[in-house]
Amino acid sequence: MAVPRSRRQVLAGFSRFGIAATASLAAPPLLAQRNTIVLGQSAAFTGPAAQLGIQMHRGAKIHFDTVNASGGINGQTIELRTEDDGYEPDRCKAHTEKFIKGDAFALFGYVGTPTSLAALPLVNEARIPFFGPFTGAEGLRDPLSRWVFHVRASYFDETALIVRHLTHLGLTKIAVFHQNDSYGQAGLTGMKRALATHKLEPVALGTVERNSEDVAKAVAAIVPKAPEAIVQISAYKSCAAFIRAARKAGYGAMFINVSFVGTQALADELGREGRGVMISQVMPYPFSTTTGISREYLDAVKRAGPDAKPNYSSMEGYVAARVLSEGLKRAPRNPSREQLVSALESIRGTSFGGFNVDFGPQKHVASTFVELSVLSDDGRVLR
Repeated sequence: MAVPRSRRQVLAGFSRFGIAATASLAAPPLLAQRNTIVLGQSAAFTGPAAQLGIQMHRGAKIHFDTVNASGGINGQTIELRTEDDGYEPDRCKAHTEKFIKGDAFALFGYVGTPTSLAALPLVNEARIPFFGPFTGAEGLRDPLSRWVFHVRASYFDETALIVRHLTHLGLTKIAVFHQNDSYGQAGLTGMKRALATHKLEPVALGTVERNSEDVAKAVAAIVPKAPEAIVQISAYKSCAAFIRAARKAGYGAMFINVSFVGTQALADELGREGRGVMISQVMPYPFSTTTGISREYLDAVKRAGPDAKPNYSSMEGYVAARVLSEGLKRAPRNPSREQLVSALESIRGTSFGGFNVDFGPQKHVASTFVELSVLSDDGRVLR
């Protein structure tokens, strides 16, 4: 029986980033019986969180392009198809349904907690691998799903390090500014859990709506409490808006963010105002050759051309693509989805240029690596 032709539609405005979205009429039983392994990625490519999706995609594509240029994996090339969800759950759910009904073999590199959570029931129902989402939320990790694999550490890991760092400095009056959705709640839960181990709790809370920069109420709720540090759990636009507004209101102490903020995007938003702002990181430092994976990544970025720039979000896409490629190498040619899952679970205690990955049948979180970085007044990210 002939496989129906797929129909391709290039989304307007994406040509600048080399991002395309595709709908296919191929039947699911024939997913892997082709020369191309199709991955579906729903992420924000427009709107206030756009740089998170753009950079995550760029990093992954840099690796997949390298793989394809060398002949692919087991004779098959990898095609990363994208849909723009604008960091909105309903749009992500619709895109996920489209990927599942089409010819996507697996889902890759989704960006955000609310969007990934919207996709999760569909993932489990369709029994389709969902690899490397850009989120550290526990709701995607517990209970364990056979189909979901995480490369990055969790928000619990990040907030635990943040609280250890602050209390080591003798700071105990800690406020939390967070997005008013499942992402912000996941980070707030991590903060409360970490603070409780030191018999502390947040001295003030402030919220912002997803995809909004309206931070006035949050500033009014937090700044009068005179916290010694403010932990931020939101995306880069709202976090930058909060920092500016809080400083204008007279706040002069410490700001510290979790990794999802988008480090380079935050630095670009703040410019010289970013000096001293801290961010927890779950990926190796992407700006020097101190680790093997960083050297590999920087070489690949250089080969990708002048539009490619190293940053943490791009590095996360690259590392996730690198690990998924290893799983595909361990699977047979034309693997079933079950075979890919088993191949990924066989990646036990493996170093990817110094970034350690440890999966297993009951362990679908590869890493607990977290460290802190700080912004300089000239836009650099320092360790």
